[in-house]
Amino acid sequence: MATPVVTPPGSLLDEKLKKSSPGKIGGIVFGVMLIGGLIYIGTKLADDLSIVHSSSVFPFILLGVALLIALGFEFVNGFHDTANAVATCIYTHSLEPHVAVVYSGIMNFIGVLLSSGAVAFSIITLLPVELILKVSKGAGFSMVFALLVAAILWNLATWWRGLPASSSHTMIGSIIGVGIANQLMQGNSGTSGVEWEQVTKVFKALLISPIVGFVCAALVFLLFKALAKDPRLYKAPEGTAPPPFYIRLLLILTCGGVSYAHGSNDGQKGMGLIMLILVGTVPTAYALNHTVGAKEVQTFAAVSTQVAGVLSNYVDPGSVLHDAGPELEHFVSTKTYEPGVVLALQQMITDIRNEATSYGSLGNVPPDMQANVRNQMYLTSESFRILAKSGPKMSDADKKIIANYKGFLDKSTRFIPTWVKVAVALALGLGTMVGWKRIVVTVGEKIGKTHLTYAQGASAELVAMCTILAADTYGLPVSTTHVLSSGVAGTMAANKSGLQLSTIRDIAMAWVFTLPAAALLSGCLFWLFNTIAK
Repeated sequence: MATPVVTPPGSLLDEKLKKSSPGKIGGIVFGVMLIGGLIYIGTKLADDLSIVHSSSVFPFILLGVALLIALGFEFVNGFHDTANAVATCIYTHSLEPHVAVVYSGIMNFIGVLLSSGAVAFSIITLLPVELILKVSKGAGFSMVFALLVAAILWNLATWWRGLPASSSHTMIGSIIGVGIANQLMQGNSGTSGVEWEQVTKVFKALLISPIVGFVCAALVFLLFKALAKDPRLYKAPEGTAPPPFYIRLLLILTCGGVSYAHGSNDGQKGMGLIMLILVGTVPTAYALNHTVGAKEVQTFAAVSTQVAGVLSNYVDPGSVLHDAGPELEHFVSTKTYEPGVVLALQQMITDIRNEATSYGSLGNVPPDMQANVRNQMYLTSESFRILAKSGPKMSDADKKIIANYKGFLDKSTRFIPTWVKVAVALALGLGTMVGWKRIVVTVGEKIGKTHLTYAQGASAELVAMCTILAADTYGLPVSTTHVLSSGVAGTMAANKSGLQLSTIRDIAMAWVFTLPAAALLSGCLFWLFNTIAK
């Protein structure tokens, strides 16, 4: 058993930070990336907005404020969550703090840029569809602002306490709060506005991932002990000497891997909301994916005709079509299948096809029609998603045809411009380099009763990296904080080092209270903003 550390929390970092900063080169590199990124963002945003003709500057002011708040969330996410990635690297002396933080910031940047967007839109599907369709109106803006402000406030509160709380939990809690508040304000049950099935799916990933982190990190650590007999791996670092070369290389690689995975997964959580902001403020430029050209529209028209024919096999006898839009809105809101749904889908598919072919490409859709066409496409896509679970049983061949059609709809409405990824990457990277010390001290010194050993750090980082990358592949948002913190705790338990129960209790309390606290905060803010917007 290792000897307990008597160094008071934070003193190790204080001692290392008194030295001259070895991260100047990294800081210069990131500075160049920042300047280049800002120039790129400004250029692309100016090009996109050049097609927007408005006599009022209000939409542009609103866009600027909303983007500032959204990127502020990613900035806070950076110094709140990414600190977990550098903690083991710093406390095993594999890298100096400033070098580790800059390195992590750059890997976060790369992770965001290469992200798929799947996590971003899995977050969006948690939101009430009726608010997404009204994103350009007061209720839609109130929703986005309430979500982001609530998430920022709770993240700052837990950071101030030095608690590794989850930004993923915070965001989902905020979404639940807005959904319930929306339904209460509409006089409904208070739950029908929340996509509980999607929330349950995401929450399962958030619940299971720390368990995976704890168990798998403990097993990897025990595997280390069985295969690697170097006694230096299982001792507390002596002084500030770096670890053996091979384990140091592994720790540096896993630090970069966790940072990359964090950027790829957590970095997407704000992207979907940023897209809602763009659609709501300047729909002319962002409601539809203007890269979908004439050739793709022709293919889309053929597929639309095919799907409309397939749906004929499932029309209920005697069903009567009234108005396709309200019929489908009622369907996605209540999740209750009624005979007129398939007829409404047929009509909506035909309308979208005729509009798309008449304009030739999505970029040619008139400015005043962009938001309307987007809403039709989004509503149809959501209707098909729910129809697969609560509608008539379809053949596998028909399901494939519908899935192909739904892919066209999603490509047209669920896209993320590269400049948005760059903006989020910069905010996340900058956040990584600011305010990281509080969380690092908790992870590095306050979870276990003994100093983190090289093997423990490597085990926790390996498991965190693999878990987050796997979740990203399946489009599931997981908590970097919980995976890595539980991984460190798992290695301490496996080594029989003992756990600091006060810290574990505080982390657990933050885990328990994040969801209801964020929900209450966002619900109240949604009511306040909605009242002001009226």
